[in-house]
Amino acid sequence: MMKSMMRWVLMAVATALSAGTASAAESLSKDLTSTIALLGLPCGQVVTAQRVAEDDYLVTCKDKNRYRVYVNAKGRVVAEKR
Repeated sequence: MMKSMMRWVLMAVATALSAGTASAAESLSKDLTSTIALLGLPCGQVVTAQRVAEDDYLVTCKDKNRYRVYVNAKGRVVAEKR
């Protein structure tokens, strides 16, 4: 269940990016913040997010933590500390 929930969150992030509005950027930030929290990592709030590729983002958190959030080859959402 957790796997499908994280996949859904990342799909919502991709949808928000394709909308191209200011609220989409805000939605992306909230979705990535939720994804990182679901993975049990410290963040607080995502303040910047840069799309690297489809389903692949570099994010900076309010607490200065930086992560790469992406979907791996097995279809799982992963956040790696940078």
